[in-house]
Amino acid sequence: MLPETVTLHLPEALYRRLANTARATQRSLADVLLHAVRVGSPPTWEDVPPEFQPDLAQMDRLGDDELWNIVHLQEAEAGVSRYDELLERNQAGSLTDAERVELNNLRGAADRLMLRKAHAAAMLRWRGHIVPMP
Repeated sequence: MLPETVTLHLPEALYRRLANTARATQRSLADVLLHAVRVGSPPTWEDVPPEFQPDLAQMDRLGDDELWNIVHLQEAEAGVSRYDELLERNQAGSLTDAERVELNNLRGAADRLMLRKAHAAAMLRWRGHIVPMP
């Protein structure tokens, strides 16, 4: 059976995402579109809180090696220890205002890291890689 030609008008944002993926994976746009039709669209980032969207949106342009690097990122041990310490002090009700701000900043950084790692893993899975669960 001969392949069929289809003309499809894509929303600009979806076109950009697919074109970015094609460049990042060094595949043709046609190959990426066929993959998307077979398995669905690439993982979306529109459903996350707005403050995290720019981080995830730029990941569409990353190659597989860069995404693997994100998947394997670890939070610095010092930051984890400080976060745990501040959580304990918060539960005891003994945080200063400055420590409360620090705790919120550390929590935001941890959330951002986890979202980036999860999104990178989802993108790699979508691109056909096997990503082991931690």
